[in-house]
Amino acid sequence: MGATAGAVWGRAEQQDFRSRVRGTLLGVAVGDAFGAPVDGLDLDGIREEHGAEGLTDLAPAYGRRGAVTHLTQLSLFSVDGLIRAQVRRDTGAWHPPTDLHRAYRRWAATQRDWGPDLRRKDDGWLAHEEWLYVRRDAPKSLLLGLGDETMGTPEAPKNPGERGPEAAARSAPFGLLVGWEPQLVAQLAVECAAQTHGHPTGYLAAGAYAVIVHGLARGESLDAAVQRALALLTARPGHPPVTEALQHALGAVRQGLPTPARVTELMGEGTAEGLVAAAVYCALVGEDVRHGLRLAVNHDGPSAATGALTGGLLGALHGETALPPAWLAELEGRATLLELADDFAMEMTQGPALHGPAGSSPAWLTRYPRA
Repeated sequence: MGATAGAVWGRAEQQDFRSRVRGTLLGVAVGDAFGAPVDGLDLDGIREEHGAEGLTDLAPAYGRRGAVTHLTQLSLFSVDGLIRAQVRRDTGAWHPPTDLHRAYRRWAATQRDWGPDLRRKDDGWLAHEEWLYVRRDAPKSLLLGLGDETMGTPEAPKNPGERGPEAAARSAPFGLLVGWEPQLVAQLAVECAAQTHGHPTGYLAAGAYAVIVHGLARGESLDAAVQRALALLTARPGHPPVTEALQHALGAVRQGLPTPARVTELMGEGTAEGLVAAAVYCALVGEDVRHGLRLAVNHDGPSAATGALTGGLLGALHGETALPPAWLAELEGRATLLELADDFAMEMTQGPALHGPAGSSPAWLTRYPRA
């Protein structure tokens, strides 16, 4: 994040970056909301409920259309933690995984508290958003991993057998640190994933996904971003399941028209590496964002996570204006997502004007306390 502050940000560069930040966060949420109504159904079950073509439009989940799951909730707190890390750097305290762990613990509080506790001034504004205090089927791995103040690390991870996709699905924001080198993005994503998903497959898939988003946010093609992730992963112990899954996804692009069966095959057992690979495939072969997301949710695997992962890639690649406007209009929490995205873009491009040697904005430090 320090490197970002020294970058040269012209107006066009700032506008492009903000569009990709917005696109990434909205894309994660739209994909999540699109897949949520059929999460847990196989393809036959999806077609039985929604017709021969499967799910083609938003459908009700949790009592409304456009509802998001814990995957979007945690992605928001990833962004919040990254902004807080940057703000805290002024104090000489610089350990982003700790700031992310604190942010994820604030999310964990939303899963057990009835609503915001306005007495906790150090929570910042995001934890005071009432709509986030809904329980959206978060798995035990998240609640146990964040259930106490002990922070998991790659050397001593929480849930060492956990290979699920949840850590990868909250890792898109790490890829938006465009001023960082890719290997540092990967390392941060891995360290933060190990706080809940301690199996190497779980945290390395998160690192790979963050690096792919990072390449897209920097203007690379999706294929080039995947190749960069593959090159970085090969130096890490335990990488073969993740690198093989990504290579399988690239190879599948040349195997004819996309089908639900091919997406299901890429997913394998529904663990993190398979879902990241399936998301890469859907983003590569989708004719447009809507088509790519339809591929990502109509299959035999976890639809919400695959939709969220695919949406993050497509949003980073194309920016916010490529996302289906009718879906955005119904998206739960859209105002919060946009506000947080714009805060992140402003922090990363103009942070020194908000807090630094020349003075600080009291309003900004109220939103993102240094404590």
